[in-house]
This record gives sequence, structure tokens and C-alpha cells, in this order.
Amino acid sequence: MTDDLDLRASDADRDRVAAVLGEALATGRLTSVEHADRLEVAYTAKTVGELVPLTRDLPEMSVSNVPATIERQVISSNFSKIVRKGRWVASRHTKLSARFGALIIDLSEAVLPGREITIETDTQFSKLIVRVPDNAHVIDEGGSVFGKRNVTGGSQADGPLIRVTGKSKFSKVIVSRGMDDWNLH
Repeated sequence: MTDDLDLRASDADRDRVAAVLGEALATGRLTSVEHADRLEVAYTAKTVGELVPLTRDLPEMSVSNVPATIERQVISSNFSKIVRKGRWVASRHTKLSARFGALIIDLSEAVLPGREITIETDTQFSKLIVRVPDNAHVIDEGGSVFGKRNVTGGSQADGPLIRVTGKSKFSKVIVSRGMDDWNLH
């Protein structure tokens, strides 16, 4: 007979653990680094047993007290340059908006909440660069008017699915794995 800890973890199981970790961060029980480390393990866990140690040293929360996971976030640049890189927590749906500016987003070290995320682009007269993890599968469902859109996808079975949607006007949108197209200075 299979032990419950050997059962495959569902997205709902991972989201419940993520909510407990989020509450622990909000109440000062975890540092932002501890939170990011544990959240990454939670969203890459294959079994329920891998989730148990992540909240073992935290108080239990009733289902009604579990906050909803962050499903959407907006990162915008207006007449400026914004760079987000290093270790940070992405959301399932991230809107990247730029007007007369530059927006550089590095997901290679970010904690991705689940196996599929959506990046919605909304750019006008701007430059948008997104670096994805090496093992990501990227699908481009967006469009461009009077601009350049270069999304290199590839098919990686073991990595997250990153869906790129949205429109760009008079803009350059680059989504890649390498640093060739990056200008971080």
C-alpha cells in the first residue's frame, strides 16, 4: 500500500503550502530569502512528502485563514528603465508594460509559481527583454506592429511552460535564454 507521502503533489497542494509560506513571510517568521528558497522547493515538489518539511516549523493555518496566492502582478516602466533580476517571486500571470522606456526581466533565478506562467506584454515605443530559465518551454502568442518581436522558445519537457501574449507597438520585444541580447548597464 502506498504511503500518503508518496502520492504525487497537485497544484492545489503546492498552492496551500505557498499560502502558508506567504503568511509566515508576512508575519516575520521567515526572511525573504528563506521564503523564496522554500517556495521554489514547493513549486518543484513532485510528491506530498517533499512538501511536508517546508511548513513543519510553522504554525498551522485553517483553510479560511490561508491567503490566496498572488495570481497577477504588473511591472511597468514609463519614461524609465527598470531591471528585475536575481531571486524574486513571479506570479502566474505577469503583465509587463512599458511606455517610452526599457523593461528587463530575468526569470532565470526567479521562483516560478507552478508549471505554467503567462507573460503579457504591453509595450509602446519601448524595449522589453525577458530572460527565461534554460529548461523553459516558451510559446509566443503575441503580436507586434511596427516593431521587432524575437521569442526563442524551444521544447524542454522538464521545465516550466512560459506563455508570452500581448501586443507591442513601435517596440522591440526579446525573449531568450542567453545573455546575448542583454544590456543591463
